[in-house]
Order: sequence, then C-alpha cells, then structure tokens
Amino acid sequence: MSNPQKQKPGILSTLQPFLIGGVSGMFATLCIQPIDTVKVRIQILSEDAGRTGQKVSVNPITVAKQTIASDGVAGLYRGLDSAIMRQALYATVRLGLFRTISDKIKEAKKRNLTILEKAGASLTAGFFGSIIGNPADLALVRFQADTLLPQDQRRNYKHVFDALFRIVKEEGFFALWKGCTPTVYRALVINLGMLSTFDEVKERLNAYTNTVDTLQTRVIASGCSGIIASLMSLPVDNAKTKIQRMRPDENGKLPYSGFVDCMKKSAQREGILGLWVGLPTFITRVAPHIILTLLAQDAITIYVNARKQH
Repeated sequence: MSNPQKQKPGILSTLQPFLIGGVSGMFATLCIQPIDTVKVRIQILSEDAGRTGQKVSVNPITVAKQTIASDGVAGLYRGLDSAIMRQALYATVRLGLFRTISDKIKEAKKRNLTILEKAGASLTAGFFGSIIGNPADLALVRFQADTLLPQDQRRNYKHVFDALFRIVKEEGFFALWKGCTPTVYRALVINLGMLSTFDEVKERLNAYTNTVDTLQTRVIASGCSGIIASLMSLPVDNAKTKIQRMRPDENGKLPYSGFVDCMKKSAQREGILGLWVGLPTFITRVAPHIILTLLAQDAITIYVNARKQH
C-alpha cells in the first residue's frame, strides 16, 4: 500500500509545471485574441498590397474597425477555439518543459542557470512545443485569414475540429504541419527572448534589490521579455502567416517554396522593414500575452506550492 502513495505525489509534481503552463497560456490567449486577429490581418493586407501595388491601411485601429464592420465584434475572436487548443498543446509543452529542465539543472548543480543553460532549455522547449502545437496554429491562421478572401475562395471552417479534419481530408495528414519550419523558428526565437530573459532579469533584479521575486520584479522582468521576444520574432511570424495561408494558383504553383524563399520574396516586395510590418500591433499582442502568461504562471506556482506546504 505504501508504494502507490509514494508514487502519486511524484506524478503530480512532474505534471504540475506542464498543467500550470497550459492554464497560463490559455488565460492569456482569452485576453489577447482580438489583437492577434488584427495582427494576422495586417500581415495579410501588407502581403496582398505588395503583390498588387495597391495602397492599403495597416493601421491597427482601421483594421479592427474594418473587421468589426464586416464580421461584427465576434470577428475579432474568430478562431478562438483553435487559439485555445494551440495553447493547450503549445504552452503546456514549452512552459512545462522549460521549467522542468531548469529545475533539474538547478537541483543538480545547486545554483541558478547560466544564460547559455537558459538559452538551451528555452530552445529545447520551444522546439517540441511548436511541433506539437502546429496543427492548431495552422487552423487559427486560416480562420483569421478567411474573411479577407473572396467568397468563392473561403474555406469556411465551422470550428477547430472541422478545420483539422478537412485539412487532413483535402490536403493530407502531413499538411497539418504546413508552415512548421517557420513555426519552429518562431517558437525558438520567442522562447529564447521570453523565457531566458524573464529568469535572467528576475535574478539580476533580485540581486540588485536584495529581494526574492517581488511582484514589481516579476512585472518588470515579464515586460522586458515581451518586448525582446516581439522584436526578435516578428519577421519569422510574418513568414509563418504567409506560408500557412498560401494556396496554389491556377497552374498549381505555390507562391513560396519554403521559409527562406518567403523571407527573401517578402523583403524584395515589401522592403526589409516590411518584415516588421505591424510591429506596434505585434508588440501590443505578443508582449501582453507574454506578460500575462508569465505572471499567471508564477502566481499559480506560488499558490500551489503554498497549498502544498499547508
């Protein structure tokens, strides 16, 4: 009877960072989804303008008004079920794996991680999380892009499961990982800028103020993480959006042969700075999502650990 009782806390302890990571990511997504929708539409409008030569407004307020005018307020939440599923997969794995790897290294070496160790943990977590979450991410991008297409070209997915089923049926099983390369690159860059920065800034602020993870410290650290991750990841996110929404032309040819080709053509067509199109919106979307995720993760972890002690 004693063995099962000893095993159960171990399993819960192992799962805890993954469950907390997933809940934190889903909470942040519920708050940020409208901004994400505007961000994706700006990227698509910029790409279309670059092809046609027509001038379009990429002002986020204008784009948000156009979205509401054409689809109602609900249009800002289009693909929310895909976004929640993505976080349930992606955030659960990447945040849980990063925290698990970090805790194991701390426990083994009896010290905080070096910046290189943090980078290695964040890159590993981002790699596996992005691969697992790509199908839901693909569905989300298509939901958000659908209303910008002519009526006869829209996919009109009913919900996330309908989207995933139809993608497999119409394009094949491995089409669920379309755009996986830029998704992985994006996750690697975001995780590197987000998780490594968060822990590093917290540790330096703790040492400077001689305190331990105060709320002010966590807010400053999460804010730095959000801005750095946004600046690093937007060009990759831009390419990811374009690849995941692309369709073959009348001759069956796709506009991009891959990630590098997409980046090259985007820079030629829209200029180097075009890779950062919609940067204010992207920062407004990514930074708060990162801040909310990290603060929620820390708060839930502190609460759960306090409950364990009682």
